Amino acid sequence: MSKTLYRQNRYSRLAATKYAITYALKPNPKYRYFPLVDDKGGDCANFLSQCLFAGGAPMDFNTARPWWYKSYNGNIMKDTWSISWAVAHSLYYYLKVSESINSPGVKGLEVYNKKDLELGDLIFFENNKGTIFHSAIITSFLGREPLISQHSFEALNIPYRSSWTPSKFHFIKVII
Repeated sequence: MSKTLYRQNRYSRLAATKYAITYALKPNPKYRYFPLVDDKGGDCANFLSQCLFAGGAPMDFNTARPWWYKSYNGNIMKDTWSISWAVAHSLYYYLKVSESINSPGVKGLEVYNKKDLELGDLIFFENNKGTIFHSAIITSFLGREPLISQHSFEALNIPYRSSWTPSKFHFIKVII
């Protein structure tokens, strides 16, 4: 990753990480919660999107690649959201495409060395069929090993290899 991107990054890693730590084990009641049902669905990407938003990522209401969440007068059962806000593979591709076309909002640069990761960066989990099925945020380190916080299942500061078992990990640097 270039030093220019590091200097120009407006993403508040501290704010995103604080949010993740606050709501990792007890979801924020201001947002809809998506329970895991029969190992399907879940709240992981919704939780990450909330963390990104807390870190300064602006919602993106464009029609081609939207990323947003709309509250409905405090009634979370009527809230609406974009697919990329709440679905892990859609969030992954939203971040990657946004980086590739240099969108003005939040972007994700994939790196291949975990040593390049910092607090507030993301890890996506890919299954053996090539589908991204889970996501988590880095909220601490144990030596050089990233510790993650996540939903579906709720966890705070666990080793990323202690979460779901993927065929492949994707390490994403967050940039705004």
